[in-house]
Amino acid sequence: MVETLEAADLCVPPQNTSCRSLSVTPQAMLIETLLYFISLLTVLLNLLVIISISHFRQLHTPTNVILLSLAVSDLIVGLVVMPAAINRWPSCWFMGKIICGIGYLIAFIITSASFGNMVLISVDRYVAICDPLRYSPMVTLSRVKVGVSLCWFCSVVYNVIILKDYFSQTDLSNSCYQECAVIISYISGAVDMVLTFFCPVTVIIVLYTRVFVVAVSQARVMRSQISTVKSNTVTVKKSEMRAARTLGITIVVFVLCLCPYYIPSITGQDTIVGGSSAQNWLYYCNSTFNPLIYAFFYPWFRKAVKVIVSLQILQPGSCKAKIM
Repeated sequence: MVETLEAADLCVPPQNTSCRSLSVTPQAMLIETLLYFISLLTVLLNLLVIISISHFRQLHTPTNVILLSLAVSDLIVGLVVMPAAINRWPSCWFMGKIICGIGYLIAFIITSASFGNMVLISVDRYVAICDPLRYSPMVTLSRVKVGVSLCWFCSVVYNVIILKDYFSQTDLSNSCYQECAVIISYISGAVDMVLTFFCPVTVIIVLYTRVFVVAVSQARVMRSQISTVKSNTVTVKKSEMRAARTLGITIVVFVLCLCPYYIPSITGQDTIVGGSSAQNWLYYCNSTFNPLIYAFFYPWFRKAVKVIVSLQILQPGSCKAKIM
């Protein structure tokens, strides 16, 4: 009798390589529904960001091009990565190791590209705050677009190399045919941690420390109001510093959400990447947090959302509307 019950929990008839399927309980259904809601919310919020920045000409700035790239990666998380992770979580995986690996490849590319975008944001804010006179000639739309394109290209190449062994040995990568999980060795995990976590975070911290120092000095000048000339100079920079604050919050939330993923590498363990892992979902939810941060701290985003939701965006010439 016990053997019959155990066999019923397996994905396929009993054999050495059969995985155990999780039973469908009310709690599991509630969690699955909640995760699908988060996925849908992530897609809708990031679509609003993408439509806002793409449609309104006033938002076509170098900084917003990077935010657009970040929103695209967050949209892919909500549209592809989250649903795939939900599908892997409560049941067996019957779509094969190749499809499983492609899903993880997309997730890894998004992670690397997001870190690249965060570094670009830090560089953008560093130049805008610390060297404002050279910002306009140095940080142009064309250069930022090239930087974003290189970021995505390098992310694709790097992660294909990381998962090369998995795709070349799909029959040996996991003993359970119905489980979709990727095991990253400690060495690969350590290299990945250095290249896609430690180095970018170090660059971000160094640049934003400098930005913070300059912002504090500007705040002191603002309070002192020594002269009209200095007062006007500070007024010009206030919007840039507000943007630096908002983007700094975005970066901090991103790093905090991704830190748990690298804990196994730090402790010297192999990293088992699975859809049911809490650290993966914490990172996925960062894609939901980003547009919420924009909604709280960017007035232009709230104005753009009102125009979009009220369908005023369909009117002729709406792209020229004053948003900022």
